Amino acid sequence: MLRIGFVGSGFVARFHAQAFASVRNATITAIATRNAFTGAELAEFCRSLGVGTPKVYSDVRELVRDPEVDAVWFLAPNYVRVEYIEAIADEVKSGRAQLKGLAVEKPLARNLKEARRILQAVSEAGIPHGYLENQLFAPALTRGKELLWRRGAAVAGEPYLARCAEEHGGPHRAWFWRGDLQGGGVLNDMMCHSVAAGWYALTPPDQPLSALEPRTVSAQIACLKWARPEYAQKLRDTYAHELEVDYTKAPAEDYAAARIEFRTPSGNKAIVEATTSWCFVGPGLRLTFEVLGPEYMLAINTLRGEGEIFFSRAVHGEAGEDLVEKQNAEQGLMPYLADEAHAYGYIAENRYFTECFLTGAKPFCDLEFGVRITELLMAAYLSAERGATVALPCPELEEFIPAVAQGTWRG
Repeated sequence: MLRIGFVGSGFVARFHAQAFASVRNATITAIATRNAFTGAELAEFCRSLGVGTPKVYSDVRELVRDPEVDAVWFLAPNYVRVEYIEAIADEVKSGRAQLKGLAVEKPLARNLKEARRILQAVSEAGIPHGYLENQLFAPALTRGKELLWRRGAAVAGEPYLARCAEEHGGPHRAWFWRGDLQGGGVLNDMMCHSVAAGWYALTPPDQPLSALEPRTVSAQIACLKWARPEYAQKLRDTYAHELEVDYTKAPAEDYAAARIEFRTPSGNKAIVEATTSWCFVGPGLRLTFEVLGPEYMLAINTLRGEGEIFFSRAVHGEAGEDLVEKQNAEQGLMPYLADEAHAYGYIAENRYFTECFLTGAKPFCDLEFGVRITELLMAAYLSAERGATVALPCPELEEFIPAVAQGTWRG
């Protein structure tokens, strides 16, 4: 049994807690959070699911020193990651704590310099590590990859194009909208998913992700919706109780598109096209994946295929997210997902990392992969700022801070 401590008590922590209800050999024993209210709420949620009776700490160092914590799932906001993870590593390096593993939620960091600091601290402390990228474990994608490589690529040749998109109407908390706190806008927040998923799909199943070599990145960003005066005011009003979010002064991109060229192990060219948006108006969160090869294709859309339900104008109910994450309506014909934690990959992801940390196996997606993803995201920001393709490797990325994160970008 792996005894897990959560660092963070927000939206994604609830998804992980829900997922652990389907992981047999793990229990949640502790939560570290600066928000006592959400910490207590999450602890009660864990108890209601039967996934543990966690203690709640306000200090991450205390959580790590708890003898009933074997591993940490790091789920806290981007702007505290370096500080908190270095504190965790210091506790282990000094001998005050022992950990079988540290799993860090995407994106790894706000920029490449921070990502490298996190990897260095964890590596020097000797902590086994993993990068929590749930879409690499989404059942539709993992099964689709297995089929296209076994039946398609084995006969007709390897795939050459992956198109991946994640779109919804915007995040839940104020700090996500702040470029300085989050590290950017939708590109940093969500393109990490789409880039990683495309990279994974194009990688031969018998080879590590590092087998594909990124060569160039070209990208575009824009603030299409939320910088408009009426929507900028809506953001200010919605998050006034948390933080100042003013897109008339310091917008972040709500749309991003990137094209990444890879060299495959066989020497062929392959491309990932990634698109992300906080200005998608539809039933809710939409994930789409396409993989094209010489004589085959894979297509996935999370808003199609599982089920639909219709409510007429006569049916009125409170706004919520009981049908799908980021739900936008309560009437009409709407898709629903029976188990989002399963469909998005959280269950398989948590089961996988639990087993890795219990057995000492090295995860196929560790923090080194998280650093590589961060590098590509920073290359995308640099490309968008310059209006030019960025060739890799690019030494300039080591110190690069996107204009969105600096507050100097104006859309």
